[in-house]
Amino acid sequence: MAKYDKADIERRMSGAVDSLKSDLSGLRTGRANTALLDPVQVEVYGSMMPLNQVATVSAPEPRMLSVQVWDRANVTAVEKGIAHANLGLNPMIDGQTLRLPLPDLTEDRRKDLAKLAGKYAEGAKIAIRNVRRDAMEALKEDERKKAISEDERKRLETEVQAMTDRFIAEVDAAAESKEKEILQR
Repeated sequence: MAKYDKADIERRMSGAVDSLKSDLSGLRTGRANTALLDPVQVEVYGSMMPLNQVATVSAPEPRMLSVQVWDRANVTAVEKGIAHANLGLNPMIDGQTLRLPLPDLTEDRRKDLAKLAGKYAEGAKIAIRNVRRDAMEALKEDERKKAISEDERKRLETEVQAMTDRFIAEVDAAAESKEKEILQR
């Protein structure tokens, strides 16, 4: 039984890229993005819940987020949840709707966010390289067990390296795109 599984390796590398894209979508760029409120937890009915389970979040304008709370009794809980998330947003209550104007980003804050995007990208690259290492070890193990020949191992190692390069390029492209988005005014 061979240990090398190309589909599993591709799935794990792809997962690292997807995770990076999710992390990057939460970074504030100056434009309203509903993903900005994804980490917000709200205390309702005696337990903590994600904001998207008690309200609808939308971006009606480029510099404004709108949170439509489903149950009027939860409006203050949602306001507290947003305040406790330390996102630098000041909700304005209008009935069951909270309006969140996005303040301008300072130059320093933009640079910090760009650095953070780079840090997220580096974490994704490390995850991809770890998957490559696991794959290479599995190929050597398969060769030791005589499941594959030396030529087959070398061919598959080249294939794994090509996959790694492809996913690392995806990470670089995603990070570069996000950094440009953050640094532009």
